[in-house]
Amino acid sequence: MRARDLGIVCDGTPGKLNAITDVPGLEVGMVTLISGEGELVPDKGPVRTGVTAILPVGRDRMQQAIPAGIYSLNGNGEMTGSHWISETGGLSGPIMLTNTHAVGTVHRGVIEWVKQNNPQAAMEWLLPVVAETWDGYLNDINGPHVTTQHAITAIDLAKNGEVLEGSFGGGTGMNCYSFKGGNGTASRAVDFGGKEYVVGAFLQANFGDRKELRITGIDMSDLDVPNPMADSTWIEKDKSRIAPGGAGSVIAVIATNAPLLPDQCRALARRVPLGLARTGTAGGHFSGDIFLAFSTANPGPLSSGFPTLPRHDAKLSTLDFIPWNYLDAFYTAVVQSVEEAVLNALVNNVTMIGRDGNVSHAIPHDQIKLRLAAR
Repeated sequence: MRARDLGIVCDGTPGKLNAITDVPGLEVGMVTLISGEGELVPDKGPVRTGVTAILPVGRDRMQQAIPAGIYSLNGNGEMTGSHWISETGGLSGPIMLTNTHAVGTVHRGVIEWVKQNNPQAAMEWLLPVVAETWDGYLNDINGPHVTTQHAITAIDLAKNGEVLEGSFGGGTGMNCYSFKGGNGTASRAVDFGGKEYVVGAFLQANFGDRKELRITGIDMSDLDVPNPMADSTWIEKDKSRIAPGGAGSVIAVIATNAPLLPDQCRALARRVPLGLARTGTAGGHFSGDIFLAFSTANPGPLSSGFPTLPRHDAKLSTLDFIPWNYLDAFYTAVVQSVEEAVLNALVNNVTMIGRDGNVSHAIPHDQIKLRLAAR
């Protein structure tokens, strides 16, 4: 069940799947790790985590750089490879999402995948893009549960079509507005020059305080689920507690098949906070809110490998792009798809119990329906 199945009406026209995979050629793969229950045993579990791989142009053209841009609303987080994207305007390879303490392992996993599948590319240099959010409320985050093989498998499993939302892949152990969070995706169709393009969003949502939550403008801050955070002694008294709010981070990946320049991709990434704000968040100091946007329309010209020709034999490269004064519709598509992706992450989910009996409650569908009906 997704947000629209509850009667939540979001603005804009979605793509066929209402997912980031509406962008042609884009593939998503996930590995989900769930095991153990009860008290935390360091390095043993319980485990509630995983890895997500997003391949902008599929496996065959993975090393061809595409235009990309990054924006950080709040920097309490990590996205490796970001400096090179800012330097060159190009993104190559997969985008990997996992938990905070598995970034290094997944980074190495990408290198191992390239070594196995494209040895020549590995002989130059690799700066994989790996981003994270913190799942330590439910997961034994310090344990070595994510391996390089999990990263490799996530890449190998990547495909187009429907995307797993909620508690899968890197989003397995995440919380959003103190409800169960994780993966959310949505898309919007945009017409330009007689052609229909797609803007898609994928979020690893692990942010927001319960008191902030709004759904299509309706206050949802007091939905009736246990909230022992109101009691200063709740840790000792109640093991069925909820996720703390206001921290944890959100990674947003924005994709489009519309031809854009790197600075235009960065402009799309800067619109992500407007979509997040529609759901209530003001952004928090302890939340790493980092956003990456890219265009799949011009693979290759921004690649920065070692030169293969003498300078006098090399040729100019060109990029097609939509004129700046026609980008407003694409900005709007980002805002709309990000808002709905957050709601899908909340709605398309289930309650999860993690380490030490910590509980992340699924958002109550019945109460949302009642409030929407009473609007």
